[in-house]
Amino acid sequence: MDNPSQLFLGERPEGVAGSVVISAMEGTRPVLVEVQALVAPSSLATPRRMTSGLDSGRVAMILAVLEKRMGLQLQYQDTYVNAVGGVRIQEPAADLGIALAIVSSFRDRAPGPHDLIVGEVGLAGEVRGVSRIESRVNEAVKLGFSRVILPASNLRSGYRHDDIELIGVASVAEALKYAMR
Repeated sequence: MDNPSQLFLGERPEGVAGSVVISAMEGTRPVLVEVQALVAPSSLATPRRMTSGLDSGRVAMILAVLEKRMGLQLQYQDTYVNAVGGVRIQEPAADLGIALAIVSSFRDRAPGPHDLIVGEVGLAGEVRGVSRIESRVNEAVKLGFSRVILPASNLRSGYRHDDIELIGVASVAEALKYAMR
């Protein structure tokens, strides 16, 4: 296949709560992947935390950040997070997309269907810069995305692109304001 991103996004439903698109690097090539989250009230004393294709430790950390820094009551919710298409995502640049997918499902509000989400999330709820931002943005342009929500630090370096809106964010809270408008 000429473009693996098309494979991973081919059956993506638009306007659905809990679904976002992130950019992961496969070697030196960016691949856009849908991340889905489903958050639902738990009937168990210890809610389920299930992941597929993602590092369960990173997802647990993101859930803790959302609970502590954003005040979300996720401790009573079953949480399922999946990287669609059987792909395995290991890099921290997926953190912000995972966080937004979880919040989107929890609040039952769909994020922008033409947004790409990129950024590492720190324990204070800050969004940290990622590598190879130019190639990630170029891949989003090729596939018709209209916005990229990315770390503000990646824009401070002076990076701009004429064909797509770049929104720099410094925190998860700020990213939510743009993604869930």
